[in-house]
Amino acid sequence: MTDPIENKTFADNDWYGDELVEQSYSGCTFSRLDLTEVRNQGSVFTECTFHNVRFNVSRHVDAAFVRCTFQRCHFFEAEFTGCKLVGSTFVDSESLRPLRIAGGDWSFVGLREADLRGIDVRGVRMREIDLTGADCTGAVLADVDLSGAQLRGVRFDRCDLRGSDLTALDPRSAHLDDAIITAEQALTVAQVLGMHVR
Repeated sequence: MTDPIENKTFADNDWYGDELVEQSYSGCTFSRLDLTEVRNQGSVFTECTFHNVRFNVSRHVDAAFVRCTFQRCHFFEAEFTGCKLVGSTFVDSESLRPLRIAGGDWSFVGLREADLRGIDVRGVRMREIDLTGADCTGAVLADVDLSGAQLRGVRFDRCDLRGSDLTALDPRSAHLDDAIITAEQALTVAQVLGMHVR
């Protein structure tokens, strides 16, 4: 890991197709950057701000974006594998699809009212994530730890939720038309509704 670059502003830079290998940034601001097709291996961003940055078709492996803010960023066909985004927030980031996330820790992430239709999320820790009002129609959230998540008003229509922790889901305050769950998860949902399964 390189020595951290601290409190620096990067604006209007073209990093198209670059490789970021074990870079370290802390308290930096990235504004109007093109990170399309960037390959990020193990880089760490701590308390950084990304404003109007294009992450389209970028690949991030074992990287970390801790307590970062993403505002009006674009993630078309971006992939995050084994990445840590704990405590980060997405604001007005409308182009979050079709995002793919495999493994890693996205706990305490803010995705309130985000458009997440059709995203593919598998084996990710998302404890206490804020998905209030988010649209996950047609998405895959398989084997995801959603314990303690904020899910009021979330749209899980046609969503594959098999294997995910649904203990925080109140079906009375969510949209679940044609959602796919397992029999075991159905028992959890019934218990939330106060039913007794015998």
